Amino acid sequence: MDNSQKILKMISGFIEAGVLTTQDLKKELMTSMKFKKENLASKLDLVTRDEFVILKRLIDKQQKEINSLKKNKKSKRAKKS
Repeated sequence: MDNSQKILKMISGFIEAGVLTTQDLKKELMTSMKFKKENLASKLDLVTRDEFVILKRLIDKQQKEINSLKKNKKSKRAKKS
């Protein structure tokens, strides 16, 4: 079913149920769209900004450790030669 058909079917359902004012119709549409947005976000398994920042810091810290270990390895090889 096409998105426009879904919306029209939803609107006709609201009218049949007794939702007659535009304010009520707007409120019902916003609630429905908000629910769909939250449902989509939960399916995508998104992370919060705080979690993202924490993971980014951990990755930066690990990258610095890797770089320092590479430098130490190179300097040890140079000393052996």
